[in-house]
Amino acid sequence: MKIAYLIIDMQSVYLQEDPLEQKVINRACMYINYVADLMRSKGQLVVHIQDIEGRDESNHALYEVVPEIDVRETDLKLTKENSNAFWQTDLEQILRDHGVELVVIAGFAAEHCVLFTYNGANERGFKPVLLQNGILSTHSDIITSTYRDRNLISHPVIQFMLNQ
Repeated sequence: MKIAYLIIDMQSVYLQEDPLEQKVINRACMYINYVADLMRSKGQLVVHIQDIEGRDESNHALYEVVPEIDVRETDLKLTKENSNAFWQTDLEQILRDHGVELVVIAGFAAEHCVLFTYNGANERGFKPVLLQNGILSTHSDIITSTYRDRNLISHPVIQFMLNQ
C-alpha cells in the first residue's frame, strides 16, 4: 500500500504561541521525525506543508519549518494559504500521481489545519489517519477530542504496515 505522510504547519510562527510548552513541541517532533524516517526508509512519500498566509519579506523566517523537524531533500514541500491543504493546491494530484491510498497526518493545529486536511483527504477518497502523539494544539482538550473522533494510528502500527 502506498502511504503519504503529511506534516502540517510545523512552523515557528504557529509554535511560538502560548501556551505551547517546548517539551510538548519536542515530544511531538520526536514522533513526527521517527515516523518520517520510517516512511523514507520504505520509499513512502513525506510531504511538509507550510501555511504562507500572512507571510511577507519582513517575517519570512517565522514561516520556515522549525529546526526540530527533520526535512530531507527527498521530501516534498508544499505551500498553502487555506486551512485545508488540499484546497487550491496540487496536493491531491501529487498523491494520485504517487498512487497513495492512506494518508497519515501530523502537525499543528489539531482543531484547524490538521482537521481540515483530514476532512479534505476523506472527501477526496483517501483513507486519512492521525499520528498518535504527532498532532499539536494550543488547547490540550482539543487533542483528546480530535483523537476520540478521528481515525488514529500509532508508530508501531505504521512500522508493521511498512514491513508487510
